Amino acid sequence: MSQLSELATLVGKANVITGDDALGYLTDWRGRYSGQALAVVRPGSTEEVAELVKWCVRHKVPIVPQGGNTSLCGAATPDGSGQALVLSLGRLNKIREIDTANDTMVVEAGCILQTIQQAARDVDRLFPLSLAAEGSCTIGGNLACNAGGTQVLRYGNARDLALGLEVVTAEGEIWHGLRGLRKDNTGYDLRDLFIGSEGTLGIITAATLKLFPLPVAQCTALVGLQSVEAAVSLLSVSRKGFGPALTGFELIAGNCLRLVTQHFPQQRMPFDGPSAQLPWYALLELSDSESADHARERFETVIGQSIESETVIDAVIAENISQSKALWHLRESIPLAEKEQGKSIKHDVSVPVSSMAEFVRVTNDAIQTQFPGIEHVIFGHLGDGNLHYNIARGTAFSEDELLAQQDAVYDLVHRSVHRFHGSISAEHGVGQLKRDLLDDFKDPVEMKLMRMLKRSLDPHGIMNPGKVLIVQES
Repeated sequence: MSQLSELATLVGKANVITGDDALGYLTDWRGRYSGQALAVVRPGSTEEVAELVKWCVRHKVPIVPQGGNTSLCGAATPDGSGQALVLSLGRLNKIREIDTANDTMVVEAGCILQTIQQAARDVDRLFPLSLAAEGSCTIGGNLACNAGGTQVLRYGNARDLALGLEVVTAEGEIWHGLRGLRKDNTGYDLRDLFIGSEGTLGIITAATLKLFPLPVAQCTALVGLQSVEAAVSLLSVSRKGFGPALTGFELIAGNCLRLVTQHFPQQRMPFDGPSAQLPWYALLELSDSESADHARERFETVIGQSIESETVIDAVIAENISQSKALWHLRESIPLAEKEQGKSIKHDVSVPVSSMAEFVRVTNDAIQTQFPGIEHVIFGHLGDGNLHYNIARGTAFSEDELLAQQDAVYDLVHRSVHRFHGSISAEHGVGQLKRDLLDDFKDPVEMKLMRMLKRSLDPHGIMNPGKVLIVQES
């Protein structure tokens, strides 16, 4: 029996995809990485995933787990050898249980994030993980790369939102760890080990997620600023004024918003005149447990004081849900506008909030000294120190000329991040993109321990090889 026939026996012929039908699974969302695969298989249960892993162990076939294929670092794309099996988890899309007394939800890995959010809202609860790709990304992928998003400031990363996991190990065994406990000190925290491992240690097939009370009201404001220092000052004032009700604080360079309105003219800047040309903006969201009027009153007080102190130059507070969605749509359209503008050099970095203004100033100066005329496209989640420090060609470079400088730009930015005691990956993961950089920026003992874990949990070396780190055969 051929390998494809054996796979068809395990998951059904219709769920073994090859040839042109497989092409959509073999290239990442950004179009940066493309590969080949023995086949794409779509298991329909955890048990089928386990049988597929056992098959791969027997045949020494590498496995590339894939969710919504929205990875920005090539974590879900096979290499060019054509030997790997792409394991697409889209059919594992059931919401198994919602427990409103325990405020938990058990979901399968292939559930679309937006579907989970809506299911929580349907029972008057909130699942707060929120990011631009939420209409297509899956919770398995979110957990695999420890996704962040716009509400980390209040609720934390994906790791903070999961209480338990169900995982198929590299031997094809099933770990039934879907405990909905907030306290469990019975040994090593395997859950946190698999979350963020990008499918290199095992395959997450289901998770128990935390739910939260649904806010009575949310209020959103876009404010104009003269500097990153002003944004950091406003963040401090907002934290003091709003406490845990502050659920979002986004920093956005002015050219980012103007790029959105250029490529998507149906969207508009909410400011006129000089306020529409400011160098920086911040998008704030407040989640209130009392009322919309209470939320707006708190917003007006804090932002009004910030205008009086000249920390804030101008502000627009959303009057209703429609206006709030329009403000967030501006922010979430930045990556799409970047794509329309052409290829850019992207960074997903974090530095301490206290160092953010100096990091931006020092790094911008260094970039302009080495690559005069290049354009900075900077935005991100200031509340948790995560910046998408992207570089576009501007008017000084062609697209090819920009990409030819990619390695030099990466080196400059990452070394600046390291200087400020930051991380070269904040929420997108490592994948293929940053794999070879880890040894330069992480402690050697840390790297040794990571490789020991990889060898121990993936003894056959078949779990998403070539991602996160390279482990030499012993």
